[in-house]
Amino acid sequence: MVDSLKLVVITGMSGAGKTVAMQSFEDMNYFCIDNLPPGLLPKFWELIKENGKVTKLALVIDLRSRNFFEELQQVLVQMEDTQMIETSIVFLDASDEELVSRYKETRRTHPLAMDGLVTEGIRKERALLEEIKAEAMVIDTTTLSPRQLRDRIMSEFKGDNTHTFRVEMVSFGFKYGLPIDANIAMDVRFLPNPHYIEELRPMTGMDQPVYDYVMSFEETENFYQQFKELVLSILPGYKKEGKTSLTIAIGCTGGQHRSVALTERLAKDIKETELYPVNITHRDKGKRKESVNRS
Repeated sequence: MVDSLKLVVITGMSGAGKTVAMQSFEDMNYFCIDNLPPGLLPKFWELIKENGKVTKLALVIDLRSRNFFEELQQVLVQMEDTQMIETSIVFLDASDEELVSRYKETRRTHPLAMDGLVTEGIRKERALLEEIKAEAMVIDTTTLSPRQLRDRIMSEFKGDNTHTFRVEMVSFGFKYGLPIDANIAMDVRFLPNPHYIEELRPMTGMDQPVYDYVMSFEETENFYQQFKELVLSILPGYKKEGKTSLTIAIGCTGGQHRSVALTERLAKDIKETELYPVNITHRDKGKRKESVNRS
């Protein structure tokens, strides 16, 4: 059973940035749900308690219903009686002129503009949301870019979630194709190949004899030090640009020896900086395409 839950309700004016807000909470490891009716919150809370694994939850809830405010308030009071939930309400707003401009850019129809007039839909929505806005943290997105909105939300809610940027390390074999999600791909097929050492061939770069063999050459050490320096120098820039992850792929012919050894070493050195969490995937380590003689 879960001990406590951080619940963030994301509301606000249509077109003010709720989608960007939800994506920002997802990047902070919140479990996110879009457009959940308030009446379903208690049942959903029961499922959360039974599961016991979700500790941070963000909900984007549609505010078009005229009974929305009373229903939401009643549900939140009922849930907070458990003393297990820390609730925050984030209200996203923007000027009428900016909202009209955004609707024109996207060519969408305002959900409350029955007669097609965006300004009328905005007026009705403001009236419906006036009460809940008074109870919420208001973020005005009129002059904010999506990235600036994301930064604002993360600065407000990051809490103990200090690692919003991670490094994904992937080893691969070129014979099986490039990883399509790689931000940086490095080819190490120019290094001496353990495949041609009979006793090393069945092993992988995670085995010490193969690792030691790959690292024993001067050209390996020279390459590795320069590559490591390059990677460590650019990681802060990727994080500053608002990325949540960077995938670095290192490839050799089969993805079992050189690429695995170098991926392990670089991942270890990045972890030791204590600046970024690192995940390691050896995509092709278990694959072996043996040649077959055909008559």
